[in-house]
Amino acid sequence: MDDLDKYIIKRKKQSPVFAQDYDKGYEQFKIGVLLKQARLDAGLTQEQVAIKLKTGRSAISRIENHAEDIRLSTLINYAQAIGKSLKLEVA
Repeated sequence: MDDLDKYIIKRKKQSPVFAQDYDKGYEQFKIGVLLKQARLDAGLTQEQVAIKLKTGRSAISRIENHAEDIRLSTLINYAQAIGKSLKLEVA
């Protein structure tokens, strides 16, 4: 465990608000990373996905880098544009 991990654990113990915000932010970040990785695995550029979705490349960048409050329909359309399907899990 590195110093950053230790710091995060310490802050989460000290502040429930920090813990909640951190976990929420991490999940949103992870969604964007997963979308970007799936696009790259499909061998597509942001521009190619944008064309398929009839939008601009900047919109694809926002989806991948700021995935907070993304609509389910947007996720489904993005997945279809890169030749994937979307699976949701409630745990």
